[in-house]
Amino acid sequence: MRGWRREIVGLVLPVACGGCGRPRTELCEECAAVLAAVPRRVRPTPEPADLPVVHAVAPYENAVRAMLLAHKERGALGLAGVLGAALAAAVRAGAGHAGGEGPLLLVPVPSARRATARRGHDPARRIAAAAAAELRRGGSPARVLAVLRQRRAVADQAGLGARERQANLAGALLVADGARGLLDGARVVLVDDLLTTGSSLAEAARAVRAVSCGGGGGAADGRRTVAAGLRAAVVAASPTAFDRNRN
Repeated sequence: MRGWRREIVGLVLPVACGGCGRPRTELCEECAAVLAAVPRRVRPTPEPADLPVVHAVAPYENAVRAMLLAHKERGALGLAGVLGAALAAAVRAGAGHAGGEGPLLLVPVPSARRATARRGHDPARRIAAAAAAELRRGGSPARVLAVLRQRRAVADQAGLGARERQANLAGALLVADGARGLLDGARVVLVDDLLTTGSSLAEAARAVRAVSCGGGGGAADGRRTVAAGLRAAVVAASPTAFDRNRN
């Protein structure tokens, strides 16, 4: 019900630009242009061992930071379209190296259950759906496959350093039962709204690789393709991750 209330409130209250606060527009042209940049590979420091190649559109600062926070924390759900379009561009930048000739699967990193309940929506999954729609409009047979699950509770990441975040998330995710066959032979791109330390994407990659490389059977070639070609995409990354870029 909270999600419906957010939708209704967004329709009746005066709007302001999610990036700069300019009145009477949900997103001004200047702020929208920031999300139209060419995606780049990003790498946090230190870089988690399991982190796949990640592409992002913009540094997490100024208008981009404001837009992501407005969508995630303040229920500015109308921003999902432009954020999804930016994510789609980042997906395209890495999907060509994701291996296989199968469908393009966007696997969102799940939010903690408590965070989802508090916000009334799952930001990464909502943006992923918008990105998949944008990719389909461009001719790519993309769809969202939300197969990652939390196997245990994790602490709030706010205030934790890079190594503390890695320890907090280690072993926290798994792939849902029965999902292995959906991943075999596909081009898999992990997606999230933001990369800071890379801990969440690294843990998601570990969980996907655990099922794509494990066990025997006739789909072994497909499983190796998923593990080797796994990529990730986000809307934004910390400015230092952009500074470390080495394409």
